[in-house]
Amino acid sequence: MSQNAAENVPENTPENAPEDAPVAVLVHGAFAESASWAEVVETLHDRGVPTVAVANPLRSVDSDAAYLVDVVRGLGRPVVLVGHSYGGMVVTEAADALGDLVRGLVYVAAFVPERGESALELSGRHPGSTLGETLLSYPLTGGGQEFRIDPARFAAQFAADVPAATAEVMALTQRPVTEAALAQPLSVEPAWKRVPSWSVYGDADLNIPAAAQEEMAERAGVRHSTVVAGGSHAVAVSHPDAVATAVLDAVGVVALA
Repeated sequence: MSQNAAENVPENTPENAPEDAPVAVLVHGAFAESASWAEVVETLHDRGVPTVAVANPLRSVDSDAAYLVDVVRGLGRPVVLVGHSYGGMVVTEAADALGDLVRGLVYVAAFVPERGESALELSGRHPGSTLGETLLSYPLTGGGQEFRIDPARFAAQFAADVPAATAEVMALTQRPVTEAALAQPLSVEPAWKRVPSWSVYGDADLNIPAAAQEEMAERAGVRHSTVVAGGSHAVAVSHPDAVATAVLDAVGVVALA
């Protein structure tokens, strides 16, 4: 089902939610940064949803998740965790430590892992990802290596449906990710087995093939899966209304539960 308009507002919305309604915590993935959520944040703010866009360190699944846990505990409120791309690994790992504070999960062009699965493994299960051939790598002083997308190839690979000027800025502000982060498997039982989950992705995603995202969403038993026609990996930038609608649905459902 394709859904990309603000008027597609879910029946369960947060306007009448209690004061302790969950905070939407947005976690970007590799080659992105927290400003990539800007228009989603604006919509959620307009609808009265408290929102935090976290700067994901992109160092390793366990350390990134530990940082997210610290942020959420500092909020002192229940949350809906929203993960983009590799951020799906991070929110799933963090949700285990956060327990009942996590009331819902929204996966945005994201990995929805089972225990023992890594981002690298999941991205290669179905044909269609061309990410590997666009990456530049360099060694890190502390060991290992780091990846970024060649800025000259970023728009076509990551953000094909984003205006050219915006995609150019995204290419220059992208945050690199370590190889270790992409290769590290989920170490816990995934929270999507116990809390309601949602999925949003584009059918023209060149980082994580749509077939892989469909399979992961079905396995997780998501409440609703939104497939954006022609949507790239940067679906939160190109179709922020579709993403915001999924988050609004999640917040509304768990706030009124």
